[in-house]
Amino acid sequence: MAKPKKTPRPKAETPKGFRDYFGAEVTQRAEMLRKIAGVYHRYGFDALESSGVETVEALGKFLPDVDRPNEGVFAWQEDADAEKPGDWLALRYDLTAPLARVYAQHRNDLPTPYRRYAMGPVWRNEKPGPGRFRQFYQCDADTVGAPSVAADAEICAMLADCLEEVGIERGDYIVRVNNRKVLNGVMEVAGLAGDDKEAERGIVLRAIDKLDRLGPEGVRALLGAGRKDESGDFTDGAGLTDAQADTVMGFMQAKRETGAATVARLRELVDGSVIGMQGADELEMIADLMAAGGYGADRVEIDPSVVRGLGYYTGPVFEAELTFEIKDDKGRVRNFGSVAGGGRYDDLVKRFTGQEVPATGVSIGVDRLLAALHAKGRLTSAAVGPVVVTVMDKARMAEYQAMVAELRQAGIRAEVYLGNPKNFGNQLKYADRRDSPVAVIAGGDEFDNGVVQIKDLILGAKMAENATLEEWKDRPSQYEVPRADLVAKVIEILELNS
Repeated sequence: MAKPKKTPRPKAETPKGFRDYFGAEVTQRAEMLRKIAGVYHRYGFDALESSGVETVEALGKFLPDVDRPNEGVFAWQEDADAEKPGDWLALRYDLTAPLARVYAQHRNDLPTPYRRYAMGPVWRNEKPGPGRFRQFYQCDADTVGAPSVAADAEICAMLADCLEEVGIERGDYIVRVNNRKVLNGVMEVAGLAGDDKEAERGIVLRAIDKLDRLGPEGVRALLGAGRKDESGDFTDGAGLTDAQADTVMGFMQAKRETGAATVARLRELVDGSVIGMQGADELEMIADLMAAGGYGADRVEIDPSVVRGLGYYTGPVFEAELTFEIKDDKGRVRNFGSVAGGGRYDDLVKRFTGQEVPATGVSIGVDRLLAALHAKGRLTSAAVGPVVVTVMDKARMAEYQAMVAELRQAGIRAEVYLGNPKNFGNQLKYADRRDSPVAVIAGGDEFDNGVVQIKDLILGAKMAENATLEEWKDRPSQYEVPRADLVAKVIEILELNS
């Protein structure tokens, strides 16, 4: 008789393109989201938490850099094997498409304009790479129903405030602003308007968006016949004539020393295009509003090289770039780059309502922003663990629990050791692994005498590293204090080591 086959054990590994987050990473992200939410709330935006799953129909074709609805998302069909299958569903790939659905569905119950912020994970079914995961956090704020360019200017100001709130110093970032209407005007002047030129326009947009990475020569090649990269792979170009390419390159190189001079140059480039002139006027208004609010060109600037990749932008577009240098995995020095972006998308809600609804917003890449703060040394991976109350006598567990309760009531993170208390050394090893700042020790003698031992674990670790350090030599690493002084002494040690 054949032996029954054993059910194979599942592999304990994260799926490709995903990762797990522990301790300090989760805490730091939560703190960053709290700070950004505080800025959004201060600007009058309300929180919204929409479903993590949308119908593919609701998501539509506005996926990142692709045209087909199911491409780029994690999708499945409900009751796929039934006689009458259900809807195709997908994990949301951003927080903007769900907003369009929410507003169209609830618009009669929402104020106009509707100002909302949302935070949470999104999912992209794309090829993962170094630092590029299939699940990541976004942090968005949008205004729906406001046609005024003042709404776009407000988003730019709020973005600058968010960066400074989380610890990016002034001078280490710039919010760059452009207008897709100006670019459309350039396309018109270059002879690239009309439905029959949609493919060429798409290539041009993607080429411009790669200026920082490829440089002017690389972009120029993509505007023409195409470009071969370092690996030998060839990318087809837009096939523009030299004159057409000159017009596009002139747009990309239109930035001048001041916003006013840049707008003047853009007006020259789009002369004869109504939509182009409208975009230039809007840029001028944004610059004026920024200046009036105290946001100078050192924080928010007009930059024609910003185009943003998504196809639904219809007006102003903006991007927050961190300007300080870091070293990549190969030791090369480079700018950190973009951590947030957005723009105006007046046609997105129209898919549901049939009517154009003005909207503008921004999305902050939380994980990239956290990485930037680590790169600048403004965050550390280490987290302060809880105070550990060790257990010397299991029969006195109620008294240990009373100690930890007093610490918690004083706002101190604390726990009782709940493992096997037989080996006291293992308890201290546990406290070390938890990055605990303090261990509380009490056995029979301490309870009889009404005292506790308090061990300064941070000081002990530093003395172990270098026992001759002058700054530590006069400080004991363990104290005996009256039981009534437990909380006060722990607070004192925590403050000394903070």
